[in-house]
Amino acid sequence: MENKFKMKTIIYSKSNMIAYIKLNRPEVINAYNVQMRDELYEALSAVRDDKEIRVLVISGNGDKGFCAGADLTEFGSAPSQIIARSIRYERDIWSLINEIKQPIIAALHGYVIGSGLEIACFCDIRIASKDTVFKMPELSLSLIPAAGGTQTLSRLLNYPQSLNIILSNKYFSAKKAKDIGLVKKIVEKKNLNYHVDKLAMQLSKINPNAIQSTKRLIKSSKDLSLNYSIQMEQHLLEKSSIVK
Repeated sequence: MENKFKMKTIIYSKSNMIAYIKLNRPEVINAYNVQMRDELYEALSAVRDDKEIRVLVISGNGDKGFCAGADLTEFGSAPSQIIARSIRYERDIWSLINEIKQPIIAALHGYVIGSGLEIACFCDIRIASKDTVFKMPELSLSLIPAAGGTQTLSRLLNYPQSLNIILSNKYFSAKKAKDIGLVKKIVEKKNLNYHVDKLAMQLSKINPNAIQSTKRLIKSSKDLSLNYSIQMEQHLLEKSSIVK
């Protein structure tokens, strides 16, 4: 049984223990604005609080792309770009998505730019269609990629790779993204939903305590000592009732 809720900028649905969040401003390639921030916050909160959900899939509506970044038309309605950006980030979407315990899959196609790339980097697995192109243009606007971009990229990639993406302001292809480890798999655009749904179904069949504990351990491993991490691993093993 599918539950589906359509907001102005987001389509949220839930089926077979899988939640789907679709960015829904196709006329502007799903550009991220204040309303999308608020509706994303509601949808992500619903995922976080729903114990039935085992996997989250995030995608973008329309043929042109996943997300073209921040909606630049909002910059003209504030006294400065800095104030416009601070308004957009008043609700901490980035900490919220980082708190989601369930595995998150990003289904990427077309343009994945700025905030779109940052959203994708907060996901656990990224699958891209062959037409996908990536770019981080914030520095060209005299801004820091402050939606997690300076942190998530450097955790996914090595220092030179992440720095080059942020400094260069250049597009790079799905193939390049796969070569550097940013995406897991490249597929034909017409088959993107099939491959994403297939993986989501596979993950949904895994013991949720086991997969959520594993995600937590891996995410925290870079910030903790090895001895402490091993102790945490044993604690979560017992808590999750996982039998080796």
